[in-house]
Amino acid sequence: MTVSAQGAHLAELNVATLRYPMDDPRMAPFVDLLDPVNAAADDAPGFVWRLVEEGAADATGLRPAGDDVIVNLSVWETREALWDFTYRSGHLEVMRRRREWFQRHVESYLVLWWVPAGHLPTVGEALERLTDLRTHGPSPRAFTFTAPYTAAEAQGAQHIPTIPSAPLGQTARRARQTPARDTAAL
Repeated sequence: MTVSAQGAHLAELNVATLRYPMDDPRMAPFVDLLDPVNAAADDAPGFVWRLVEEGAADATGLRPAGDDVIVNLSVWETREALWDFTYRSGHLEVMRRRREWFQRHVESYLVLWWVPAGHLPTVGEALERLTDLRTHGPSPRAFTFTAPYTAAEAQGAQHIPTIPSAPLGQTARRARQTPARDTAAL
């Protein structure tokens, strides 16, 4: 990415594994919330774009990550704009109820990365970033809300694995979870 921090937007992908098929009555409350939550996102300050299946109002019919996995891919002007929508709007109610509709993920289910303003990421690009995060942990290429990077830090970044700082007593456990790498190459 060769773009100034002002010329960058934040891309976001999250995946959710369904407990039931979308047409199951137990999914009705989630389905009923889709239109209002998507409309709120579309109107939210800092919103740029979201993935929508052709001929549909959302992307729930797309299944690029598996038959029982739905994806949400969007672009925002800033990390703060995405945070505010996610945690300070009606979207929070959906988050609070997610265990009713979705299985608990063992691996990362959310990935953030910077894109040049005007770039609309593909699903393939987004899934590659999620794989990068799951494989190597947070880096300027693929990160999370709790381990963020700025657009300036991400500019020109290749995958550079990082080990998030951990409270005392947890470092060894996290280090074992981090894939081995050739430190001489860093």
